Amino acid sequence: MVMQIFDTMQNRLVDLDTRDPNHVSIYACGPTVYDVPHLGHARTALTYDLLKRFLLWSGYSVTLASNITDIDDKIIERSAREGISETELSSTYTKIYIDQLREFGVEDPDFRPLATEYVDEMLDIITQLIDQGAAYEIKGHGVYFDVNTLADYGALAGRTVNELRESAQARVSSEEDKQDPLDFALWKAAKPGEPTWDSPWGPGRPGWHIECVAMSLHLLGDDFDIHGGGSDLAFPHHENERAESEASGHSFARYWMHSAMLNVDGEKMAKSLGNFRTLGDALTQYGPRPLRLAMLQAHYRSIMELSDETMMGAIGGIERIDAFFRRMLGANIEELSSNNEVKERFTSAMNNDLGTPDALAIIFETINSGNAALDKGHSEQASIALTTVSELLAVLGLSRDTVDSDIEIDSLLSDREEARTKGDFATADRIRDMLKERNIEIEDTANGPIWRKL
Repeated sequence: MVMQIFDTMQNRLVDLDTRDPNHVSIYACGPTVYDVPHLGHARTALTYDLLKRFLLWSGYSVTLASNITDIDDKIIERSAREGISETELSSTYTKIYIDQLREFGVEDPDFRPLATEYVDEMLDIITQLIDQGAAYEIKGHGVYFDVNTLADYGALAGRTVNELRESAQARVSSEEDKQDPLDFALWKAAKPGEPTWDSPWGPGRPGWHIECVAMSLHLLGDDFDIHGGGSDLAFPHHENERAESEASGHSFARYWMHSAMLNVDGEKMAKSLGNFRTLGDALTQYGPRPLRLAMLQAHYRSIMELSDETMMGAIGGIERIDAFFRRMLGANIEELSSNNEVKERFTSAMNNDLGTPDALAIIFETINSGNAALDKGHSEQASIALTTVSELLAVLGLSRDTVDSDIEIDSLLSDREEARTKGDFATADRIRDMLKERNIEIEDTANGPIWRKL
């Protein structure tokens, strides 16, 4: 079965035809690290973590690069306000971002480049653009890309240059003397107090878009397979990346993937609306597994609605998963072989542009059938369901709840079982109540009690 993904450039589903046989190269735009990560960052990172997991499970090898933008206007402004260096500020928020993604279950990419490590590569591409007549210098201001040198500028946004120009309602800045209001900075001339690097056009710092071009081409090479990011990056960021790379003579990404934004309580998440949610707050309130399940229940290209109702449903889903595994453990059901027909249906759903809602439905259907098999005493069918569910959940990065172990608690459970055997139910109930006060839940099974922390 061939995987299909929705290519933003072609505005349709396309077969994934890779540059190298059985290998997929992916560049996913990471954050600008001037603050803690929010739920939008988490959803974007989850999309490409999921894509990599599924491709690896499907037999591909995968190289995933996801950058950190560690120099930017917002970083410079905030570091000045706080009286610390740009490096100190960006390093602090980079660590928070990585730590919280790991807690969320997002695996580290193969490469996590920092923009400031690739300035030399950026200078090379800017030089190539100038040599090709696609960029020009404005003394004292920097180097700019000439959008009129790329015939299909705007194609990724599905609009013409004239439409974009009218939409922007921009004017040529008399100060900068740009040739076109849509022209954008490749290199910004140094300003007092800002970090700078030497260049053929004087000291300065790179523009935003050239950073990702340099990093992606250096790490993945020309004609890499997939460029991804949030839908808010399609224009101007990704369009400008495409323009820079193609105008400098490099073939860029074969396909463009974009994940959708988040609504919180029915409205687009925004600080101005008072519904802005950080990833850290959401992890603390809901836990990583329910939050991940909630995001997977919405297709990555659809707007995700995050509300108390959504999260209560996701928490219930995780409880169903955990109850299934506890029940199988209590019945001493072991993992042996999986159900190939179910795996084929799961694969078909995921091959359809990462169709996680359908894939999850197949997993929960298999949980139901496994429970039904156990009810009828069909241990082999229950084992097959258990093995299948365990494997497919791992593809989605939904880890199983670990079986708790504690010498003191295990000893109390042993005392409780002994009391029940002797008919001393008062003592058994007292032990249960004592554990309940410590947020320990006991589940009695045919093969003895199982406990877990609430």
